[in-house]
Amino acid sequence: MADSALSILVIDENRARAAIIEAGLREAGHEKVTLVHSMAGIARRIEEAAPEVIVIDLENPNRDMLEDMFQLSRAVRRPVAMFVDRSDSDSIAAAVEAGVSAYVVDGLRRERIKPILDIAVSRFNAFARLSRELQKVRDELEGRKVVDRAKRLLMKAKGIGEDEAYALLRRTAMNKNRKITEIAQSLVTAADLLGDGA
Repeated sequence: MADSALSILVIDENRARAAIIEAGLREAGHEKVTLVHSMAGIARRIEEAAPEVIVIDLENPNRDMLEDMFQLSRAVRRPVAMFVDRSDSDSIAAAVEAGVSAYVVDGLRRERIKPILDIAVSRFNAFARLSRELQKVRDELEGRKVVDRAKRLLMKAKGIGEDEAYALLRRTAMNKNRKITEIAQSLVTAADLLGDGA
């Protein structure tokens, strides 16, 4: 999808500042820009707008407002660029922890909006890719643990060696047209039900 085709939601209670952001986005070629000027029912508004990127502008955020925005960032799972007039190290750390893709302090200028948005999208995509890779590694590790346990169960039940147990799992998986981890999980589940743990 071309960058200019991105659907962008701008959240700002200050209409003049929202207009600056909107103008910067439109100058950069973004046509799908929606403005929201009230925080009331913001989760529903985000769901309705279904934006691909969210830009939040907070003039003088207090601790509670920042925490609400950070919770929103965690929940929406989209690139979020947040502009604030002032901040401290705790707020910056909380923004990073919440997954805010770009946290800009005292930097709202029209010409900076597109580069900041580009960075927010790139950082979000990089983080999402790393998260997927981490989940894949976790799944593979969990799969190996299940296969190892299934091999132990077969070795104990059939009096065979590790290589034979693995070959039996692999052959069964091929015959059933299923993944070896699925066969192993079925065996482990059956052993748990029968109280024959290994």
